[in-house]
Amino acid sequence: MDGGGGGAAYNPRTVEEVFRDFKGRRNGMIKALTTDVQEFYRLCDPEKENLCLYGHPNEHWEVNLPAEEVPPELPEPVLGINFARDGMMEKDWLSLVAVHSDAWLLAVAFFFGARFGFDKADRKRLFNMMNDLPSIFEVVAGTAKKQSKEKSSVSNNSSNRSKSNSKRGSEPKPKYSKPEPKDEEEEEGVEEDEDDDDDDEQGETQCGACGESYAADEFWICCDLCENWFHGKCVKITPARAEHIKQYKCPSCSNKRARS
Repeated sequence: MDGGGGGAAYNPRTVEEVFRDFKGRRNGMIKALTTDVQEFYRLCDPEKENLCLYGHPNEHWEVNLPAEEVPPELPEPVLGINFARDGMMEKDWLSLVAVHSDAWLLAVAFFFGARFGFDKADRKRLFNMMNDLPSIFEVVAGTAKKQSKEKSSVSNNSSNRSKSNSKRGSEPKPKYSKPEPKDEEEEEGVEEDEDDDDDDEQGETQCGACGESYAADEFWICCDLCENWFHGKCVKITPARAEHIKQYKCPSCSNKRARS
């Protein structure tokens, strides 16, 4: 993997080349924060010095110290991402790193644009190309897939079903979602006392990550080890991804097994 600067000898000069550079670095950082998250977590040891997350044009990622030269060849990622690792909930820490990573990608792309004299039209075209891709934060938080999933599920379900039912109709297996509350229309005129009891019981279920209560229009998943329920968005699990999981372990249980 190349050095801390992540491409000192690599200078894309056209809009298309800068966009390819942007996509390569973006894909590398997304890997660090999703598929390689356990390795990324391990490398961000709070006992070490200021560390940065670098994405490289070849779609690799790297946790390293900042470049020593001043000024650096490229804009530097945010320093010290490792210090907050154990002081925050993992999902919040990963989301924070994702936001800083998005800002760094824009900085690098427009650094190249300024260096090689992109005019207003080129800068606008470059930004539009980058903006057509979901941000790293949207990928890490699961909102990018959730938005597309909701659009397809609403359009594919019959018009006499509620929006809540459309979303939950696309969920894969019973173990991945809580029992669905009755629609408000069905509740009207039907033994209100019993319905209130059901709502209270469901309201007591809280997400093991954010602490928010269960809601009908949200995808939930249960950890097979600790049996706690989590919002899919809080643990970065989408309904589509859940279909391929035989045994789901929440981040907390995964970390305990990795450290033991």
